[in-house]
Amino acid sequence: MSESNVVEPVIGLIGGSGLYDIDGLEDKEWRTVETPWGKPSDQLLFGRLDGVQCVFLPRHGRGHPIPPSRLNYRANIAAMKMSGVTDIVSLSAVGSLKEELPPGHFVIVDQFIDRTIWREKSFFDTGCVAHISMADPLCPRIGDVLEAQTKALGIEATRGGTYLVMEGPQFSTRAESELYRTWGCSVIGMTNMPEATLAREAEICYATVAMVTDYDCWHTEHDNVTVESVVKIMQGNSAKAKALVKAVIPALGKPRGLCSAGCDRALEHALITAPEARDPELISKLKVVAGRVLGN
Repeated sequence: MSESNVVEPVIGLIGGSGLYDIDGLEDKEWRTVETPWGKPSDQLLFGRLDGVQCVFLPRHGRGHPIPPSRLNYRANIAAMKMSGVTDIVSLSAVGSLKEELPPGHFVIVDQFIDRTIWREKSFFDTGCVAHISMADPLCPRIGDVLEAQTKALGIEATRGGTYLVMEGPQFSTRAESELYRTWGCSVIGMTNMPEATLAREAEICYATVAMVTDYDCWHTEHDNVTVESVVKIMQGNSAKAKALVKAVIPALGKPRGLCSAGCDRALEHALITAPEARDPELISKLKVVAGRVLGN
């Protein structure tokens, strides 16, 4: 590993429902970050945990005022990139599509099916076209760390699974839920696409922990679930997520080489538009997230 390839990680955390802060952070400071794509969901929380620099963003904003379809995903990821983040762990509340993934279970997903329709899904646009690979949309290196730490903490978790991302804010019909089960999907939620795609475009390593709150409506006993029981599960998930975060940040924060999966070089051969045909105004925006290949 040459000195030029040594990465000093900055760990980004995106919190979903029930996770609005990080316990144990030192030198905590909420900062406003403006991006070329507007404001992220909230201020970003900067701090250190066991000496590792980390940045936290509550995905829906503190107090959960923003619904999934209205999130400014581009600003959220751009703000992470502008803050020097190299690795993102994204936590998301989901419904289960499999009997063997009960409420309270965590899934370290490795695939997505994107069924969203209203969201801006790329930083690139007319004036600079890019096509990145999303064959394997999540970073296996981070997945390895998540798997090891869930085992060490005794958190029931499954490595691998497909996350069906729906538009929302309504939940599925029973027919949709049964359809997604025939597709082999593991969990269903509303937030992690285009979040994962944009992280890949920004050359940030990204992984998702899907936290099961209940079974989706396919389950014959689903209608018997009470609000109180779901809240209890969410509280338990939040406590486990906080413990996982405290373990994962130091594990990911050690100096390393380039990502073995190539996440941090995703744009290497992705730009299609000839330099002379690129829109200067768009390029000035894109340099925030793609400066490595566009030139700083």
